[in-house]
Amino acid sequence: MTDQVLANVRELLPAFRERAQDTEDARRVSDESIKALRQSGFFRLLQPRRHGGLEAHPNLFYRAVHDVASACGSTGWVAAVLGCHPWQLGLFDDRAQHEVWGGDEDTLVSSSYAPMGRATATGDGFTFSGRWSFSSGCDHAGWVLLGGFVLDDAGQPVDFRTFLLPRDDYVIDDVWDTIGLRGTGSNDIIVENAFVPGHRTLSFADTGRCQGPGQAVNTAPLYRLPFASVFSCSIAVPVVGMARGAYDAYVEHTRARVRASTGGRAAEDTFNQVRVAQAASGIDAAMLGVERALDQQWELASAGEKIPFHLRVRTRRDQVNATSAAIAAVDRLFESAGGRALKVGTPIQRFWRDAHAGRVHAINDPEKALALYGQAQLGLKVQDAWI
Repeated sequence: MTDQVLANVRELLPAFRERAQDTEDARRVSDESIKALRQSGFFRLLQPRRHGGLEAHPNLFYRAVHDVASACGSTGWVAAVLGCHPWQLGLFDDRAQHEVWGGDEDTLVSSSYAPMGRATATGDGFTFSGRWSFSSGCDHAGWVLLGGFVLDDAGQPVDFRTFLLPRDDYVIDDVWDTIGLRGTGSNDIIVENAFVPGHRTLSFADTGRCQGPGQAVNTAPLYRLPFASVFSCSIAVPVVGMARGAYDAYVEHTRARVRASTGGRAAEDTFNQVRVAQAASGIDAAMLGVERALDQQWELASAGEKIPFHLRVRTRRDQVNATSAAIAAVDRLFESAGGRALKVGTPIQRFWRDAHAGRVHAINDPEKALALYGQAQLGLKVQDAWI
C-alpha cells in the first residue's frame, strides 16, 4: 500500500511543477493540490492505523516529501509539515485523536511550536493565549498545534507544553509575504483566552523522552521514535528536494543553453559537467544520511529498545548536514546558470530562493546542531529540547 502511495505522489509531480508559479503568486498552496495529496494517500503515511493511516516507515514519507519538493518547493514544504503532524497527534491522549479524526480522518493539523503562548491552569485544563508566526499550510488545517509555557500563580513558567486547538479557537492573520517559500501560506495564529482541556496538551519534556499517552493505543514502532528526529528531518528533507528540483531544472536548462559570448554549448563546458556531478553527489548523500539515521532508529524501536542519545544527536547532525549539502548544490548550480536563469518564473531561481528560505528555519541552523554533536562527543552535558 505504501508503495502505491509513492507511485500516486509521483503522478502528481507534473501538475505541481506546472502550478509552482501560481502557488508562489497566490502565497498559498492551492486547494486542488492539497486535495490531490489527500487522495494520493500521502497524509495517511504517518497516521495511526486506528484512524485510517498506514503507520509507514518515516523514510517512505521523506521520499514522498522529497519528490513533491522537487516539483514545487512551497508544496513540498507544506506537505512535509502537515504530513508530519498525524504522527505527533498519535502521541496525544486517545480522546484528542478522536476529536480530530472521529468525524473526518482526512482532517489536517498545522503548527507553530515556539513557546509564544501563555497558559494558566483552569479546572481540568488551561486558559491559553498568544500569537505565533510561521504556521505553514494553516489555511488547509482544521486544528493547530501550538507551543506555550504554563505559568504558576506568580506568573513564572513551570512547564512547556504543546496545545491542540480546533479552528474555532484561533484566528489566522494573513501576514506571509516573503522572497522564498512564498507559496507556503505560513501565516500568524492568534489565540485569545481559549480553554484547552488537559487531554489536548502534551508535555514537551515527555515528548523528549519518547513518551506520550497515545502510545497506549498506538503501539507501532513509529510512535516510539524521538520527536526531534522525526520532525527535524521533516523540515530538512524538503530543502533537499528543492535542491533536486534545481538540479533537474539546471540540467534541462544547460543542455539547451548556448553561450551568447562564444556561441559554444554550455553542456560541453567541463566545469559545468563537474558542477553537475558534484551537485548530484551532494544531494544523494544528503538523503542517504537522513535515511541511515531513521533506519537505525526504526530497527531499535521495532526491537523495543530505547533510542540511545548518541544516535539522536547524530541524527540532528546528519539532518542539518543534509540541508548544508542541499544549499551547496543549489548555489553551485545557480552561479553558473547564466543571466536567463534570473528571470521571474524560471524554476532555477525559484528553487534557489525556496531552498535558502527553508534553510533559515531554526531546526536547520547548522552551527547549533553541530555544536550539540560536538558537545556530546567531548563529554560535555547537552541540554536542548530538540534532541
